[in-house]
Amino acid sequence: MSLAPETAAAEAVRLDAAERSATQMRQTTEDHPDMTIDDAYAVQAAWLELRLARGEHMIGHKIGLTSRAMQSAMQITTPDSGFLTNAMVFEPDTTLVAADFCDPKIEVELCFVLADDLAGADLDVEQVLDATEYVVPAVELIAARSFRRDPTTQRTRTVVDTISDNAANAGIICGGRRVAPRDIDLRWVGALAYRNDVIEETGVAAGVLDHPARGIAWLAQRYHEQGLTLEAGQSILAGSFTRPIDIRAGDDFRFDYGDLGSFGLRFR
Repeated sequence: MSLAPETAAAEAVRLDAAERSATQMRQTTEDHPDMTIDDAYAVQAAWLELRLARGEHMIGHKIGLTSRAMQSAMQITTPDSGFLTNAMVFEPDTTLVAADFCDPKIEVELCFVLADDLAGADLDVEQVLDATEYVVPAVELIAARSFRRDPTTQRTRTVVDTISDNAANAGIICGGRRVAPRDIDLRWVGALAYRNDVIEETGVAAGVLDHPARGIAWLAQRYHEQGLTLEAGQSILAGSFTRPIDIRAGDDFRFDYGDLGSFGLRFR
């Protein structure tokens, strides 16, 4: 690691201020060009500590960069992850204010809720399913607290910037029908995403590493290396199987998961 703990904490304060004011900031790597991925996770951890000290509590994790296309675009060969707190949970079929978020977008996913702790160095899909209480349709609200492309320099942010920025997570919305993890073939769960009654994206959950539980096994293994555990009761966003959809004031979204139901989300 190249960042001192106090530097990581200072960067977390900047990201937190950007989120709370909904005002984008310069990319983290502009000030710290030699940052590593470990440094980025240190910034993310410092941001989580700041939020917990403010009274939030942790409810789970998100996994991102699970598709080959996104990994190639970000020049990375593994997924990334971020934290979820109670302040990031929004109800389905509700209205949010688009201007409250920095460059907001939305992605279509599945959420796994754990019945048991999950840890180990050699986990597979079956062990993730064993530890899962249920799976539920979900969408992730993402936001870029640091510029995706700097308006002055035109510099594109890197995966290090994204990880520092809590893997771009801003919220989670679950809806539709809960299902036991082995009641259906999760690889074939499909979804249709509509914006203002126009279909924008479609996808199937196998787009996430060939099985949506595979990213959760990766996360549990990464945490195991750090002496950490995915805990019973936590919600894990497994990764998007559509491209992100831009959000604008006035947008009305509907997410149709077929037999698993549908739900909406509006922005003003």
